[in-house]
Amino acid sequence: MIDFLIIGGGIAGLSAGARLSEHGTVTVLEAEDALGYHASGRSAALFEEGYGPSSVVALNKASAEFFFTNDYLTPRGLMLVAKSDQAEQFRKDLSELGMTEISVADAMVHVPVLNPETVAYAALSEGAYDIDTDRMLQDFARTIRANAGSVLTRQKVTRIRKDGNWLVEAADVFQASTIVNAAGAWADEVARMAGIAPIGITPRRRSMARLPAPGGHDVKNWPMMLGAGETWYAKPDAGKLLVSPSEADPVEPHDAYADDMVLAEGLARYEEMVTSPVTRVETNWAGLRSFAPDGTLVLGPDPSDESFVWSAGQGGYGFQTAPAASRLVADLALGRAPELDAAMVSALTVSRLR
Repeated sequence: MIDFLIIGGGIAGLSAGARLSEHGTVTVLEAEDALGYHASGRSAALFEEGYGPSSVVALNKASAEFFFTNDYLTPRGLMLVAKSDQAEQFRKDLSELGMTEISVADAMVHVPVLNPETVAYAALSEGAYDIDTDRMLQDFARTIRANAGSVLTRQKVTRIRKDGNWLVEAADVFQASTIVNAAGAWADEVARMAGIAPIGITPRRRSMARLPAPGGHDVKNWPMMLGAGETWYAKPDAGKLLVSPSEADPVEPHDAYADDMVLAEGLARYEEMVTSPVTRVETNWAGLRSFAPDGTLVLGPDPSDESFVWSAGQGGYGFQTAPAASRLVADLALGRAPELDAAMVSALTVSRLR
């Protein structure tokens, strides 16, 4: 008998599993060959405390100590850029992200390929960091195994039923007291199998292209760049530049791939703001970010059956919220008082959607 059966081997499932493994036996089931395959492994991997709706920001703030204490962060910085006709959107983004406006000339010191003929406004935040996502995933998995738990791949769940305890059929059959639904884009599908009402999870595609370093520049110390209104972003990665159109197109749960037209449009928006043209795309891919109807995470037991626990709807905030979100999942699953205040807990639990 397993105490906590986690369905989903991304950051949501592994972090929740690590927290719960201190209080009972944990088994994590991942459908694919590798952990973090669909969303976690395709993340932009940035920690910015002020990024996201208020409940997400609360989780970010509550996660910060964990990130810094365990040395998962490397300074990156975040730069916002806008054209002359985007002044209103720029001011809105500036306020929401808590950034500091700088001159275009100063912006070009940080990113020398910016085009002064098109960039009219710029802002900078030093409080943005790269996250060592792979080490984070592996550390949570190691914690589960160190506490006598299991992390299993190639275990696509095909049937769930309840006969006193949960019986879950995948490549093998598992019996558990509690299920934690961390299935990402498939979270509603898992709920339906378990006889639990879905919550309206919508998977949304986000495409990405890897480009050679613009103009042969050394990009390792460049900040991540964000177009006003989040219409594109560019982020240094291993000497290259990742550029995304920042789309959030609803799709069915699947192994996502980039939409060529959407990617081309996003690259054009990026290219408009720089002097170095895009001459070659080395590779491209897409990931699925899964959103609840109100755009924030869904954490904790379902009101209809407290042995079915949600850790879903991470959207684009999964890694940066994982330390605090997983603690909240564990607190609620174990019946402990959460560290977050009651208003934020209410904004994150399942009841708000019922």
